[in-house]
Amino acid sequence: MHEIDEQELHRQLVQNCNDAIIFSDREGLIRLWNKGAEEMLGFSAKEALGQSLDIFIPENQRARHWEGYYRVMETGSTRYAKELLAAPALKKDGTRISTEFSMTIIRDAEGKVAGTVAVMRDVSARWQKEKALRARLAELEKAQDA
Repeated sequence: MHEIDEQELHRQLVQNCNDAIIFSDREGLIRLWNKGAEEMLGFSAKEALGQSLDIFIPENQRARHWEGYYRVMETGSTRYAKELLAAPALKKDGTRISTEFSMTIIRDAEGKVAGTVAVMRDVSARWQKEKALRARLAELEKAQDA
């Protein structure tokens, strides 16, 4: 059996995961951007690292996002550690996608909040199917009431 040390296992797990894994610091600057994030959002790690999360947050969502983000940084807790948050995201080319993600609070050696990791998945295809089903159901209900 081939041995792999735990640090290398963690590195490969994060880097090669198909889901976007993004770590941002207390100020909301991107400090880790894996291959999944590159593929999902279209920005290379070089383009994303050091940038604000605003590079993929739609403008009309930013005020609400930052209000919640800074509350999490202050309190050190989020319900999205266990629940999925659904939110739109913008790809580098301007395409809007539907995402779901969970968050993990990252703490420094003293236990202070250092930032947060989001594990994000593109759910646009599922969202489109559900939207079509809702529209069809509304159509059928309308026809039944007529």
